[in-house]
Amino acid sequence: MDKKKELGRRVREKRKERDLSLAKLADKVGCTSSFLSQVERGMADPSITSLRKIAQALNVPIFYFLLDSNEHSPVVRKNERKVLAFPSNLTFELLSPDLQRDLEVIYASLEPGAYTCEEPLSHPGEECTLVLEGKMEIKIGDESYQLDAGDSVYYYSSIPHKITSTGKKDLVFVSAITPPDF
Repeated sequence: MDKKKELGRRVREKRKERDLSLAKLADKVGCTSSFLSQVERGMADPSITSLRKIAQALNVPIFYFLLDSNEHSPVVRKNERKVLAFPSNLTFELLSPDLQRDLEVIYASLEPGAYTCEEPLSHPGEECTLVLEGKMEIKIGDESYQLDAGDSVYYYSSIPHKITSTGKKDLVFVSAITPPDF
């Protein structure tokens, strides 16, 4: 099954499990029922913001839509990582084996000018991010910080935050997030 269809199947499965109609979920997410229907049928690719809102409305981490529930190894091979790639030139890879632990670790890559979300988002917990390559601007609440390769930032993720790639080459970073919420 291709990735869009699998993602759609999982959205539909979780929506039905939560006993929500397309209209009710669309209302919670702030989109149309027809868009959600297209997502569920694998005909539309939701943006990172939309997928986060869907995950939040269904009370699951965003990576839930990509994980194989039969995996139990503590080792994550580079070529076997769960990957979320978005048309907005943003890619997330899950470095931790699954979301059934107390900690989630992600590897992210953003092309110059790309950002993690349209508007700053919040989620429960704490986060620590290490810039591996490129330049980052991170807005946390009303404050903005500029980070270079080797710099890190620790923050309460319940404060709305947004990361933007501000350099001339891709921004690459690793984030540790607790509890798993992505």
